[in-house]
Amino acid sequence: MNVSHASVHPVEDPPAATEVDNPPRVRMDDMEGMPGTLLGLALRFFQFLFAAAALCVMATTSDFPSVTAFCYLVAATGLQSLWSLALAMVDVYAIMVKRSLQNCRLVSLFAIGDGVTSTLTFAAACASAGITVLIDNDLNSCAQNHCVQFETSTALAFISWFAALPSFLFNFWSLASR
Repeated sequence: MNVSHASVHPVEDPPAATEVDNPPRVRMDDMEGMPGTLLGLALRFFQFLFAAAALCVMATTSDFPSVTAFCYLVAATGLQSLWSLALAMVDVYAIMVKRSLQNCRLVSLFAIGDGVTSTLTFAAACASAGITVLIDNDLNSCAQNHCVQFETSTALAFISWFAALPSFLFNFWSLASR
């Protein structure tokens, strides 16, 4: 009977992995736009600037309390300006002491806060835009109202939202990439 015999072949150890072959993985901790960076601070500053301007323009009109959407815009832009100012101060501190703000809990707080405030600002700006169109185009009663101030405040709230959205997306992306 012709049966094959198992032959034993010596197996060499695999070569040791060197640093050149497998470089260590590096996380991008401080990408521009994240909290604690100059671009992040610039985004916070513009959020605050435009939200505070929208708040001031709307609050200077005498008849904004008569419309719920305008009251909502004042409340949302007030909250957006306070949130942005507080986080801008945190960013200034982090930049001055060269500290990274990539703590998981801190980034979660930033992402949730940015998501809530940007959603409220966007919803208030949309509601105010609808009322402004109603007053101007449908009712043709701009002579009795402050349509220019309403439109300006609504536009500033939208610009504030455009500045808040990247902050939310950067924080959410940083949180999701962990």
